[in-house]
Amino acid sequence: MEIVLMSRSDENYPKSLIHLRGHNAPAAITMIGDPTIMRCKKLGLICSVRCPGSIVLKTFDAIRDLRDAGITVIGGFHSPMEKECLGLLLRGTAPVIICPARNIENMRITAEWKGPCAERRLLILSSFGSAARRVTTELAAARNEFVAVMSDALFVPHASLGGKTEQLIKHSIQGVKPVYTVADSENAHLLASGIQPLAVADLAKAFEA
Repeated sequence: MEIVLMSRSDENYPKSLIHLRGHNAPAAITMIGDPTIMRCKKLGLICSVRCPGSIVLKTFDAIRDLRDAGITVIGGFHSPMEKECLGLLLRGTAPVIICPARNIENMRITAEWKGPCAERRLLILSSFGSAARRVTTELAAARNEFVAVMSDALFVPHASLGGKTEQLIKHSIQGVKPVYTVADSENAHLLASGIQPLAVADLAKAFEA
């Protein structure tokens, strides 16, 4: 599949990257798939690697509802919880944006992704240059920040107390754009900080506006 390069000077380059990152915005982004998906309002999905069992089923229900509501979801889909969510999303018809924590040159497109790409509802998007050939902890953190910046709102099913995901949403994103989580005692630290429980119906109405 063709790889498209979009430079910062391109009129279709995401304005959110320039607005939030300024001169630190990537000089170019690369993509495979339909670039018009970037025009949709996007809900970012980021979840810590370890996700308590009490949150898992609630998250699956939320993802199915988001999918059926036609909301475009963007994420790295790297953690176990995120991978499961991707599988559910790809079974629907809503657009999905996958952001690997590496460059996408010579990237193998899985059989699961080929159908949605052909149907023009899947976009693979990267902010990394050719030197980023392998996923690292640092690249994963940068990718999550990229997802957060590209999103109009963020859904964090769980963020471990004191972990990098919690730091990202509390110190970089919260207050800049809406952040939602799963209502559960395991997320008490997130709810106490002002992060709101996800209400899919309300979010769908907001995304229609």
